Amino acid sequence: MSVDVLLGLQWGDEGKGKIVDYLTPKYNVIARFQGGPNAGHTLKFGDTKHVLHQIPSGIFHKGAENVIGNGVVLDPAIFKKEILALEQFENYDKNSLLISKKVQLILPTHRILDGAYENAKGDKKIGSTLKGIGPTYEDKISRVGLRAGDILNSDFDVKYRALKQRHLDILSRYDFLFELDELEAAFFEGVAFLKTFQLIDSEYHLNKKLADGQSILAEGAQGSLLDIDFGSYPFVTSSNTTTAAACTGLGVAVNKIGEVFGVFKAYCTRVGSGPFPTELHDETGELLRKNGGEFGATTGRPRRCGWLDLPALKYAIMVNGATRLYMMKADVLSGFDTIQVCTSYKDADGNLTDQMPYELNEETVTPVYESFEGWSEDLTEVSSYHDLPASLKSYVEFIEKHVGLPIDIVSVGPDRKQTLLK
Repeated sequence: MSVDVLLGLQWGDEGKGKIVDYLTPKYNVIARFQGGPNAGHTLKFGDTKHVLHQIPSGIFHKGAENVIGNGVVLDPAIFKKEILALEQFENYDKNSLLISKKVQLILPTHRILDGAYENAKGDKKIGSTLKGIGPTYEDKISRVGLRAGDILNSDFDVKYRALKQRHLDILSRYDFLFELDELEAAFFEGVAFLKTFQLIDSEYHLNKKLADGQSILAEGAQGSLLDIDFGSYPFVTSSNTTTAAACTGLGVAVNKIGEVFGVFKAYCTRVGSGPFPTELHDETGELLRKNGGEFGATTGRPRRCGWLDLPALKYAIMVNGATRLYMMKADVLSGFDTIQVCTSYKDADGNLTDQMPYELNEETVTPVYESFEGWSEDLTEVSSYHDLPASLKSYVEFIEKHVGLPIDIVSVGPDRKQTLLK
């Protein structure tokens, strides 16, 4: 068997959680491979709406195993809150959730450092979620971080105090006020709670699953354009968010990767700072935000909205090796007389290109648009792709032709049932 990968092709918030939840019945294992509580994967079924941050999105399906892989950074305090919120659901099974011993732990001082670093940037803030993600990955690369497996050892407190002091020494150089006691109490409560779960050598576990013929879906977080290497640097996340990260974040070999499912919105959004060529600063952008409920699932911040950017989408498809596409939130575009799609960029010298430049910003590129006839129909009750408006199907076909890949799913709402197979 192989590992199929599902990830976002934009700046995050594409609707990955819904699709993972939808696909879970086809897989034995759902495995998160990077990111942490900066993720916000929203699931809706019936009258239930739930946002997952660190837990894989297959958690609501009986019989599916959910693994938090070694590439994830985990906040024990937030983990405890997430699990307690899940316990009200009948389908939640604690025994179906397994956690890699090699997961890096987010300490209270990581979160404080995150705030201090962001505050020091002044008007050049990146737009961090302030969850401690960056400082935790920084400690991982510096080889001083603590891992989930460490909580099982008798010297964990010694290691914790040493890393905490390292952080306090750094914080002493910043003019930043903080309160540690409450955060620290919640952290150690979370650590005690974490000990009640199965901590595993996930690389052996997952490879045995493959050897036994079981299927695995690797679930990504954030989006490809936030990748630390290939995103709009420095306005990016602190991890690799592309297909290659599934290998290093789970411990599976490159030749074990099968399908790569790329999820994107029918338009674009972005949270926080950073370049966004097709951003709309007018009433159209406001209407997209209102119709799409575009507010961050983790931070609650309003998302910036704009038209679909095909050069950026093609770039993300290329670096991920995407094999199939899923288009989300087509229903949000209902009611627009005209819909625009960016098909290329014009550089400062007036040259046209469909490639992402080294520095992507409003000074270096101007989006070139192609216009499409909109549609007015309410799509939320449509149950078949064939019943969609002709203008929407033309929009889908144009995107497919332009990027060279089929769009297998068009989503017309947040519920599982609002997922249309072509």
